[in-house]
Amino acid sequence: MKSINPYDLSLLGEYPEWTEAQVAEAIALSHQAFLQWRRRVLDDRLRKIARLGALLRRDKEPIARLMSQEMGKVIQESLSEVEKSARLCDYYVEHAPLFLAARHVKTEMRKSYVAYQPLGSILAVMPWNFPLWQVMRAAVPALAAGNVMLLKHASNVQGTALMIEKLFLQAGFPVGVFKTLVIGARRVADVLKAPTVAGVALTGSEKAGAAVASIAGSHIKRQVLELGGSDPFIVMDDADLKAAANVAVASRFLNTGQSCIAAKRFIVHATVHDDFLSEVEARLKRKRIGDPLADDTEIGPMARLDLADTLESQLRRGLDEGAELVTGGERDRCLFEPTLVTLSKPDNALLQEEVFGPLMPVVRFETDEEAIRMANDTRFGLGGSVWTKDLEKGEHLALQIEAGSVFVNGLVRSDPRLPFGGIKDSGYGRELSEEGIREFVNVKTVVID
Repeated sequence: MKSINPYDLSLLGEYPEWTEAQVAEAIALSHQAFLQWRRRVLDDRLRKIARLGALLRRDKEPIARLMSQEMGKVIQESLSEVEKSARLCDYYVEHAPLFLAARHVKTEMRKSYVAYQPLGSILAVMPWNFPLWQVMRAAVPALAAGNVMLLKHASNVQGTALMIEKLFLQAGFPVGVFKTLVIGARRVADVLKAPTVAGVALTGSEKAGAAVASIAGSHIKRQVLELGGSDPFIVMDDADLKAAANVAVASRFLNTGQSCIAAKRFIVHATVHDDFLSEVEARLKRKRIGDPLADDTEIGPMARLDLADTLESQLRRGLDEGAELVTGGERDRCLFEPTLVTLSKPDNALLQEEVFGPLMPVVRFETDEEAIRMANDTRFGLGGSVWTKDLEKGEHLALQIEAGSVFVNGLVRSDPRLPFGGIKDSGYGRELSEEGIREFVNVKTVVID
């Protein structure tokens, strides 16, 4: 497996894939670590998580630089990702004792309560687009609950994957509690079939999620899947257009447009459509594209050449189907210009497919019913947002959008305080908050009489 800098296509590192014997040894080590880790008192586990958060803050510059080199994220966004991961540690250090405390239930018996106990080794199959945050939001609550984790990271960010394991060791976690497996996607099935692997958390494509879910299901193992998204961004006729345009651009072009929960379909009321386009176009023309390690760069390269090829093909098909190019559309290897298009029909490929890159399609609507129908006309259901000054109406519309998260007048984002996940083809299960830490536990009823 190779790590290639997407900005200059230089080779950063090569990582020989592990043998079957190495993988088997890691799985066995993980199980042995679990047998000890689950016996640790919660305060001891949380002290190590607190130390992990402190290390993330101490070493945020080299961590951020490595992520930016491996997958092209602009350095300021990488630094923010490290800080967000550290805040996640803070959150569970504070709240895990409440989330994992036994819940007593009054019955006719002498004593009845619900205990939350760990399951074992959890396999995490993680993507390249948020190479630290995605791992941490799966690992921190799972380890706090007493589980251990095996990480299969994306092949192009193996340097980051090994760095994450090193951070856990430096924080004092016993060997095997968090272990990176240097393997490709075809080896995931063998790991998941291992008897001591109790569940899987996957963030990735629909295809990957379906494949992993079928294996996990056939072996009756717990799953949390966070898959693709094609989030609607609805702009009503009374919206604050400047605020909406600011957040629309921030959401769509964060991480060079490579985010599952980014706004991807912009559904704008006909009376404000042209003004909204003008606001967005002006902002896009000011965007600075280039070296992700430069402090003033706002949009870096896409993570791989094949991803840029796919986006270029989608744009071409969208234009062939009637979309009109407003600005952008040019490409230099992995550098793809921020691109804005308008569409007259919702059946265009740019609205029906997940567009994973710096491309923003805008379509107009006339009535509230039409906006909701267009918003829900997708196989995805991860997030969505509504922009209106009428907050009562905004909440009413939000409740009609088929998604795991809907924000009114706000940027859709994950937050440790709130559960995160999707419905429909965007997956199932939840990460973060109270719901997230309880995904990989045995919810055990204990009754004493």
